[in-house]
Amino acid sequence: MSIEPEASEPRWAVPPTGGWTADDLDTLPNLPPHTELIDGSLVFVSPQTVFHERATDYLKWQLQSLAPLDLEVFREFTIDVDFQNRPEPDVVVVRADAVESLRQTRFPASSVLLAIEVVSDESITRDRETKPVKYARAKIPHYWRVENQDGRAVVYVFELEPATGAYTSTGIFHDRMKVSAPFPVDLDLTAIVSRRRATASE
Repeated sequence: MSIEPEASEPRWAVPPTGGWTADDLDTLPNLPPHTELIDGSLVFVSPQTVFHERATDYLKWQLQSLAPLDLEVFREFTIDVDFQNRPEPDVVVVRADAVESLRQTRFPASSVLLAIEVVSDESITRDRETKPVKYARAKIPHYWRVENQDGRAVVYVFELEPATGAYTSTGIFHDRMKVSAPFPVDLDLTAIVSRRRATASE
């Protein structure tokens, strides 16, 4: 009679005294994809929704087609805010000279012009409160927050106010988004939730 081996317990990474650092994110084994570091703690993402996937994809490709040649656009790429904070915006616009290697895993916050977060149910507090404060302290000039409001994409746009060092709202966009900074952008936000609408508007 054979005895089935007992199921092994999951092994969670035990943080060192003082928490993890930004460098640890590249060396810790078996981390789930898209793990972030917030205040020295590892943050694991929940399964993506269709809205999150479509919004992230749409904004990445649209911004890439509109961005000047001295800028590059990446999705789900970590940035160094400080030694205990390495968040991963859903979309990030960086200066092209920040891309130094094809093996690169992060960008310095000083190279970032725009960070975009697409809000999920589990990320509401981080995206509305925690991350904007950290991005502002890192002097990232622009921050966009994208939310699913009753099946429609809404984009909240913020710009860094140099006198206070905090973000100030410069607009809330529902069906169409038209802004001039960090570069001219004119987007049909209805395309995020409806492929048929996007096809019809082309």
